[in-house]
Amino acid sequence: MFGEIKGLNEECGIFGVFGHPQAAHMTYYGLHALQHRGQEGAGVVVSDGVDLKQSKGEGLVTDVLDEDELISLSGYAAIGHVRYSTSGGKTAENIQPLHFRSSTGSLALAHNGNLVNATKLREELEETGSIFQTTSDTEVIAHLIKRAGRGPIMDRIKQALNELEGAYAIAMLDEKRLIAALDPRGMRPLSLGKVGAGYVIASETCAFDVVGAEYVREIVPGELVVIDDEGIHFDTFSEAKNRSICSMEYIYFSRPDSNVDGQNIHSVRKRLGKKLAEVSPVEADVVTGVPDSSISAAIGFAEQSGTPYELGLIKNRYVGRTFIQPSQALRERGVQMKLSAVKKIVEGKRVVMVDDSIVRGTTSKRIVKMLKEAGASEVHVRISSPPITHPCFYGIDTSNSGELIAANNSVEEIQKIIGADTLSFLPIEHMVNAVDRQDASPNCGHCLACFTGKYPTDLYEDSLPPHEKEKLIGVRS
Repeated sequence: MFGEIKGLNEECGIFGVFGHPQAAHMTYYGLHALQHRGQEGAGVVVSDGVDLKQSKGEGLVTDVLDEDELISLSGYAAIGHVRYSTSGGKTAENIQPLHFRSSTGSLALAHNGNLVNATKLREELEETGSIFQTTSDTEVIAHLIKRAGRGPIMDRIKQALNELEGAYAIAMLDEKRLIAALDPRGMRPLSLGKVGAGYVIASETCAFDVVGAEYVREIVPGELVVIDDEGIHFDTFSEAKNRSICSMEYIYFSRPDSNVDGQNIHSVRKRLGKKLAEVSPVEADVVTGVPDSSISAAIGFAEQSGTPYELGLIKNRYVGRTFIQPSQALRERGVQMKLSAVKKIVEGKRVVMVDDSIVRGTTSKRIVKMLKEAGASEVHVRISSPPITHPCFYGIDTSNSGELIAANNSVEEIQKIIGADTLSFLPIEHMVNAVDRQDASPNCGHCLACFTGKYPTDLYEDSLPPHEKEKLIGVRS
């Protein structure tokens, strides 16, 4: 999730289109733009107005969907998903969209986020006869819709959504319509765009640029958007609650060319870097950022400090985001393959290494060592977010506080562990001030749980990892 993450594991990405003659191809390009949000699996479900057709598999979008496959998926509406496994497992049956068939028709679902009451709901559903085919919490949503009876589909969807607790941006597709919904706290980004006579939805606006869609607006918390042959319809399933969008969307997850809450992510990250230079100045010769998500913050740090920005670290473009790798051994190997120091740039220099986060610390330690082996006389680490001290239960794979270096060590201890000459994090209040803007919309608000331990929702004992239950039951913001 974060630049260093290389210890964090991403959320997921969803894309949907209605009213385009090549819906599968458009979804392919949209998912490709969202590939940074998950690399373990990808899938698409397409409607031709009569039937739903599906293709999904493990790996990257380009591995799963080739031209022949896309041609076979004819239709004018589609939803797609790229996945990193947080809830559920890494098995193929958990790859989304999930496709369900019943006597009343078919429904496909794609979900970004995590339901903190999924285990509780699953047990209730199983007690009343539901049989689950996956271990994904997304399947719970489909069973809740079915349990809601035989009334109008939109009424059943509303009833089901109101039973969910946690983070969810959802795309649904049946034979006749595309449906999008965002949880009442807006913990995940979800936007609406227009392309020709049709509409698109996506986790990030960068996907609109790729498919040639015009941005319309963000889908607001508690909103239900329905797109069918008659046009677009806006409804709500719940009153909006205190906005709690994941702060890491600004800091790490979203692509720099995406916009969240009307703000360009690159610009936000530059402000974070500038604020970091103000509160944690250091005498140095060059500033460098850890590619890719930390470069914007590094540029901001350099501009504010007056220290030249240089490409002191180069990324191998053929290696995926290290944090998405599913095991620590693979993450460490990925770091070694992924980055190299530019010796002629850092040799004999006092280097400021800007990164967006430290999760487990292994990546930071490796990069500091790499820079010093390349001849850097000093390496000063500056992090454009606060220390991550608490686990996330909303779709980021850090549910074990024992893996978080800042949960178990002071800043001084972390500095020694990673081998830096100095280390500073951006304090929470400065981070929030840098992200917010004076003309911010009323929706502006942050989930800061991974920094503070104050969670925006109730936490349910059955849905928590065993090692976190005693520490976190009942914690609220």
